[in-house]
Amino acid sequence: MPAKVVLKYCPDYTTDVELRLREGLAELGGMSEFVKPGQKVLLKVNLLMKKRPEEAVTTHPSVVEAVVHLVQEAGGIPIIGDSPGGPYTVNALRAIYTRSGLREVAERTGAILNEDVGQTTVQYPDGKLAKSLTIINCVLDADVVIPLSKLKTHGMMTFTGAVKILFGVIPGLLKAEFHFKMFKVRDFADLLVDITTWVRPALSIMDGVVGMEGDGPSAGNPRNIGALIMSTDPFALDVVATDLIGLKAEKVPTIMAARVRGLTSRLDELQLIGDSRSLWRIQGFIIPRAVSTNFLDMVPLPNNVKKFILNRMRPRPIFEHETCVGCRDCVNNCPSKVITMNENQRPVVDLEGCIRCFCCQELCPQQAVKLFKPWLGRTLLK
Repeated sequence: MPAKVVLKYCPDYTTDVELRLREGLAELGGMSEFVKPGQKVLLKVNLLMKKRPEEAVTTHPSVVEAVVHLVQEAGGIPIIGDSPGGPYTVNALRAIYTRSGLREVAERTGAILNEDVGQTTVQYPDGKLAKSLTIINCVLDADVVIPLSKLKTHGMMTFTGAVKILFGVIPGLLKAEFHFKMFKVRDFADLLVDITTWVRPALSIMDGVVGMEGDGPSAGNPRNIGALIMSTDPFALDVVATDLIGLKAEKVPTIMAARVRGLTSRLDELQLIGDSRSLWRIQGFIIPRAVSTNFLDMVPLPNNVKKFILNRMRPRPIFEHETCVGCRDCVNNCPSKVITMNENQRPVVDLEGCIRCFCCQELCPQQAVKLFKPWLGRTLLK
């Protein structure tokens, strides 16, 4: 039976978001199909960093509030949570809840904001790369997990959605260790698929009303899309979302990693229902240019030569010192520890050791880190 993906048109956040979600979920049996009375329901939002809702970095509070109401209506106990980038501490969570508008959602609805920063290591023998995972406790304590992702592009992974959001079940700075150990994009994609198949979310909902294009997931530009997307299959949801913005599945590492495992990765493998895409098909969505270097693995060259070529083809971070405020977030969150501060307390990077995870760009609160795409890579690998 092919996975169902429901697409609902929602032009802005002033529209009745809850009504649109209710209509969409009715196609899947309604929220009561996934939530039973008394169950603890983790709404795993995207809380990458301390950003306002209009910056399109975090899941919009209107979408979160609507889902909270639907969970409560089904008799569930909604808990809002995530492990953002950087240290996983109560103070960090509280600051992001406030800036993102989710504290107000909790105050209005009675939803619980997770402040348990504990973590537990679980075994996952079925994982392809990850045979064990360290998971934030609020995921383990929940009876039901419903990720509420944001439709965004991503400098490293090209796209972040229903699958990539689940990297947030890994606590705080431990994410950096995974980036360092699995710096190859295809390995990191396999890790994300492992995490997703372990979590097995009951339902995935994507906030694509306003998404992000360009150098996402934090330094891109907000882009009106007008979509709410729902599915029990996060892989299928991402296939529909990427198609909506004109991004070919073959360009998305997580979709291709899913394809290898026989998971949903093509439009003809799913059942798309809801509103017609012709209502708002997106044209000219700006996608980060991914530079595939897999061909070098087949070329008989010394490793130092391959590294020389790679460093002239792959994107690299550029630090805008005039915008930087010297907060050191890039230094503290660099998995490979190759960023240091100069005499003026501005960051510099050793590109020879840079693994191109772009955590510095992703977590910079001032958007002072830009991604530079070298001419050689753009020319040879179009």
